[in-house]
Amino acid sequence: MTEPSWPRSGENLEITHKRGKPTLRTIATIAGLAVTTVSRALSDAPQISLETRQRVHRIAREIGYLPDRAAQRLKTGRTNVIAILLDSHEEVVGFSTSIMYGIAKALKETSYHLVVAPNFLSTTDVEAAEYIVRNHLADGLIFTRTEPLDARVRLLLETGFPFICHGRTEFSTPHPYVDYDNFTFAYEATRRLIAKGRKKVAVVLPPKRLTFCQHILHGFMTAVREAGIAYEIPETVDLDTPADVLRDFISSRAAALEAPDGFICPGEVSALAVISGMSDAGRTLAVDYDIVAKETSRLLTQLQPKVDTIHEDLTAAGEDLGRMLLQRINHADAEDLHLLLPPQINFPVDQAL
Repeated sequence: MTEPSWPRSGENLEITHKRGKPTLRTIATIAGLAVTTVSRALSDAPQISLETRQRVHRIAREIGYLPDRAAQRLKTGRTNVIAILLDSHEEVVGFSTSIMYGIAKALKETSYHLVVAPNFLSTTDVEAAEYIVRNHLADGLIFTRTEPLDARVRLLLETGFPFICHGRTEFSTPHPYVDYDNFTFAYEATRRLIAKGRKKVAVVLPPKRLTFCQHILHGFMTAVREAGIAYEIPETVDLDTPADVLRDFISSRAAALEAPDGFICPGEVSALAVISGMSDAGRTLAVDYDIVAKETSRLLTQLQPKVDTIHEDLTAAGEDLGRMLLQRINHADAEDLHLLLPPQINFPVDQAL
């Protein structure tokens, strides 16, 4: 069998012969570089210029080059894998897809691959993280929905395993995180409802075990105390409550005395459940009540334009998570990496008060 005829440097990258597996020498021939230079460029060695690294990565993608992971691991001790531990929840529309797309963008010009490690019901969060660390299945770990004293964070800090989380904790030891400013979201959402003349506001909180529940509650309570307005915090439902259960709760509550006429919803599904429940009770949106909701897609904007929304860019968050984790992997002392993303507030001008 003859060797495949790969294009030379400066030639079109269209491969004329599909047989054979592309190698480092293949890329070197196309790029007009030494094999050692190509190898270092694919490893993102800082001694190689950024332009050369980007060109080598581009050629590798276009010809379908895949490194021998087993050989790489023996040579470097690294897996070239980033794992994301997903705790799926239906409340946030497109959460997993958006986060992973952003991480993939951050890894695009690197040798790293993203692997999803779903957390099955039979495994706790910390057991899933421990399994990845113990078996060295990745060089770094990303996870979401943090708790104040998150067991995953404690484990990873103790073992020195590189990680970054989407959400904060209350640990005094610095650790990498990317978070959304939920205090400002709740504060501005509540002020918006008050400015629209609502007399009693309610908030659908996340589960109490999650750190961002405290942030939303703090922002909400700060706004209602400043205004001296009546408020309500439902105790039997939260952000993880199934939509049909939340709908029935809202419908029942709307029929009772002193029902809220303004709602803060930290997600689109909860907002739609509130709308459905209020409709069942004969209440009309933007007449009898108003909603301000956190939006991560364009679902509410398209289906319910009368709902005021504050945007959270999950793709940007994912890109920041990936970028910062790579910094942590390459610099063992980079523990104090953190980023707090501001809410994107853009209430309609024609409704401004």
